[in-house]
Amino acid sequence: DGSRMFLVGLSGGIASGKSTVVAVFRELGCAVIDADVIARQVVQPRFLAYQQIVHCFGSEILLESGEINREALGNIIFSHPEKRQLLNSITHPKIQKEMLKQIFKYFVLGYRYVILDIPLLFETNTLTKFMKHTVLVYSDPQTQLSRLMKRNGLAQAEAEARIASQLPLDEKCKLADHVIDNSGDWESTRKQVLRLHSQLEDSLDFLLVRLVAVTAVAGIGGLVCFLLRHFLS
Repeated sequence: DGSRMFLVGLSGGIASGKSTVVAVFRELGCAVIDADVIARQVVQPRFLAYQQIVHCFGSEILLESGEINREALGNIIFSHPEKRQLLNSITHPKIQKEMLKQIFKYFVLGYRYVILDIPLLFETNTLTKFMKHTVLVYSDPQTQLSRLMKRNGLAQAEAEARIASQLPLDEKCKLADHVIDNSGDWESTRKQVLRLHSQLEDSLDFLLVRLVAVTAVAGIGGLVCFLLRHFLS
């Protein structure tokens, strides 16, 4: 029955190779919503969140171009948990609203499922309850470490500290419904993604029936958006 749609939460760890997996899903024509891309969009100068962040953190976090210096902001919130909470309280509602708009768009277009690419899916844990399936992109510790050192040009101690700041991948494995092991070569990862995609396509899980989408197109869009927001808030 192609009239049902559900959400799939996708996450990984630093340098576990999540972008490789996302690329295969996109190649298969899947709908992917990237939380990181949205997070960068909502803090652009023309948006309200930008003004709120500058007001709370001061103009020293700005680049000469007027855009927010993500590295400077990252350094502040890394060492001050209360500042991190403040930033999250400004950006998270905006990110969720934009994600909802995109989910709704794919829903109206009749997609079977939508992948939400969320880096801290298992750390935050508030979003997992809306996911019919959760997927973790895994890589063994040694591979993850060497990839990170190579990719970011880091010394071993630095790379280890970054990995240690996240929930260990082995812990996340226990929380995920599906694990894609990206420790091997690209072909092996690709096969796992293809297998998972066909499983998801065949499943009868659903989030909301397409009838809602038809109603929205018929002109009760505002009501439906309100219900969706309520449903996912």
